[in-house]
Amino acid sequence: MATDDTTSPAPPTGLRETKKQETRQLISDHATRLFLAQGFERTTIAEIAAAARVAKKTVTNYFPRKEDLALDHQDAFIAALAHTVTARRPGESALAALRRAFADAAAAADPVSGFSGPAFARMIADSPALSTCLRGLHDQRERALAHALAAAVGAPPNDISVQTAAGLLGAVHRILFQRIQDLTLAEHSNDEIAETIATEAADAFDMLEPALAHYAIA
Repeated sequence: MATDDTTSPAPPTGLRETKKQETRQLISDHATRLFLAQGFERTTIAEIAAAARVAKKTVTNYFPRKEDLALDHQDAFIAALAHTVTARRPGESALAALRRAFADAAAAADPVSGFSGPAFARMIADSPALSTCLRGLHDQRERALAHALAAAVGAPPNDISVQTAAGLLGAVHRILFQRIQDLTLAEHSNDEIAETIATEAADAFDMLEPALAHYAIA
């Protein structure tokens, strides 16, 4: 066999990263399609790899757990509340910033806030593994929020006031997320859900005002 002594230059870093992102998205898209068609538990990694025309190892390199394939916006979900607190406006409390951010997300029917569509919501509801994973993501999001609040008030993350504030704010977001999922499963449109959740979110955040209206003001 003839050999070529010349070595092809490695593709630029930007190109390599683009190809990685394309491969990741391809795998994710095929996984979602199969999960929705067959159910999460009944779909195998081998089937996903075959559909995406990649090796099983490639799938697990990008997505170490099967749950990661279904809930592939985990990083954004976990960081969302903490980021909102960190980026709050001058003079704005953590509660006011989170309230404003949720209203914006609901108006935009943001999937990270729970607007996933009926088929996806049903897939999660029908899967014990995904339901457990989602609860864990809510817990991680609350811990990330606690760290952001601790930095905002100059206290350690295990401070009881920080933990309580994070718990209250995290609970409201957890409840609103599930409410959006429930309305989605009841086949309400995104516009209907956004209208309903805007009123309900206002009531929920109002309940926190006496305790947190002046907490962690920027």
